Amino acid sequence: MYVTWALLFSLLAVLLVKGFAPYACGSGIPEIKTILSGFIIRGYLGKWTLIIKTITLVLAVSSGLSLGKEGPLVHVACCCGNILCHLFTKYRKNEAKRREVLSAAAAAGVSVAFGAPIGGVLFSLEEVSYYFPLKTLWRSFFAALVAAFTLRSINPFGNSRLVLFYVEFHMPWHLLELVPFILLGIFGGLWGAFFIRSNIAWCRRRKTTKLGKYPVLEVFVVTAITAILAFPNEYTRMSTSELISELFNDCGILDSSKLCEYVNDFNSTKGDDLPDRAAGPGVYTAMWQLALALIMKVFITIFTFGMKVPSGLFIPSMAVGAIAGRLLGVAVEQLAYYHHDWAIFSGWCSQGADCITPGLYAMVGAAACLGGVTRMTVSLVVIMFELTGGLEYIVPLMAAAMTSKWVADAIGREGIYDAHIRLNGYPFLEAKEEFSHKTLAMDVMRPRRNDPPLTVITQDSMTVEDVESIINETTYSGYPVVVSRESQRLVGFVLRRDLIISIENARKKQDGIVSTSIIYFTDHSPPLPPSSPSMLKLRSILDLSPFTVTDQTPMEIVVDIFRKLGLRQCLVTHNGKLLGIITKKDVLKHIAQLANQDPDSILFN
Repeated sequence: MYVTWALLFSLLAVLLVKGFAPYACGSGIPEIKTILSGFIIRGYLGKWTLIIKTITLVLAVSSGLSLGKEGPLVHVACCCGNILCHLFTKYRKNEAKRREVLSAAAAAGVSVAFGAPIGGVLFSLEEVSYYFPLKTLWRSFFAALVAAFTLRSINPFGNSRLVLFYVEFHMPWHLLELVPFILLGIFGGLWGAFFIRSNIAWCRRRKTTKLGKYPVLEVFVVTAITAILAFPNEYTRMSTSELISELFNDCGILDSSKLCEYVNDFNSTKGDDLPDRAAGPGVYTAMWQLALALIMKVFITIFTFGMKVPSGLFIPSMAVGAIAGRLLGVAVEQLAYYHHDWAIFSGWCSQGADCITPGLYAMVGAAACLGGVTRMTVSLVVIMFELTGGLEYIVPLMAAAMTSKWVADAIGREGIYDAHIRLNGYPFLEAKEEFSHKTLAMDVMRPRRNDPPLTVITQDSMTVEDVESIINETTYSGYPVVVSRESQRLVGFVLRRDLIISIENARKKQDGIVSTSIIYFTDHSPPLPPSSPSMLKLRSILDLSPFTVTDQTPMEIVVDIFRKLGLRQCLVTHNGKLLGIITKKDVLKHIAQLANQDPDSILFN
């Protein structure tokens, strides 16, 4: 029955995604990062994506696959933000304002997913947003506050808390425990780097072989394998969130969990604090089961993330870390119990004292693995202590998060989201990296020396037919408008979409507009002889202040302009004469060339 239900839920999810909203698959964070950097993926934040993603996310999580709901909830929140933007002219017309709303929506999404409003704002700032001015900060804070308040009033977990994994540890940590915490950080970094490499290799294989043509079959097979492997082990059979909650838990006197089956010595029990005790048979069984669960989670998550169902990465990464942390915590606890006379334990861990908390190790391990995969630091630590309520454990969390980031960065520079952006070929300029080369705008602009001249439109000498033939022969998203072909003096820039719509409307609604009608982008048009066809004035769709740089502008400045303003193209002039154009893709190819990569490997699908 377990396997049947799992297959039913996951098949329903993948069929809905495939049939109605192909964009609803995956986590959505790489695409949102790309959209916030100024690239438009049409339909990615639409109402169909929102409806299908909401339904299929419930099905995918219910099917017992190794995936989380947090990343997709950020996508869902951004869909809501985008749909609301369409109701207000101020946001509908202005791309930059809309991006600010999406930044705030991402913060609200994390706030709802984790019950961590401040962590949500920091996540949006550190991981998702490209440009984050101060006013967006407090707006995001307000959005996250309202989201957390709404969540609290609904009380989804029934424990009148915002968080799922609320923990109360009774004992403070000792300075010497930083050694195992840093070991957990190293494990998190190694696992993060291993996961990113393996997952990207698998996703690349899916893209380049026939595997990608059978998404339903792939989901069916992975779900079947997951369900068959998960069912015999109680720690993989339960939902991942419950598993993490149990691993974070500190054993009390009344706990019936296998993890708490210690040999009780009731003479030494003082009040609520249980001393470190010898592990009973239940604990050893639990350790074996957890070790098997760890191996299964490590490998099955590689194949699950990136399938055609909504899938987040936060919860599976935290589960891997929490299992590793709990195993290490119990090991250290038993070591301290049997060898309390060793020099490392003698000063602070006497016999009969409660000095090691395995649940704390699980919490630190979860933070380390999540940091290794996503390369978050500040927002990760804040999310973890908001999630668990463990304020005095900030230092262990910080130590583990920083170690895991350093270790993972030493093996591979990119986090999982940046790696997926590169795999999918989205035009995304990494804002965190410096551009230190001495090239100029003229080295990057097109047309190059042997290329055909730039396609331009003149301001008052081209007919409707001429402009339509330019639109049909080229695929550019816009065209520079110049005074004349001879002078090449720049007047402005006109978008392809606006041209097509304006000409179509004019043919339908304006009398006398034919193929020989002349298009004017000027303020005043000369009087026409009575026999000639009426003219078409298109000054209203002309952008009179396109972004321009001179041919001698250093590329360092150009790259900075593209990053800070989220530009898609920028015109290059010399003494007011138009020389060429630089698009975001040209900048990316140039950076790839300077890094000795194949510039054509940057595909834009």
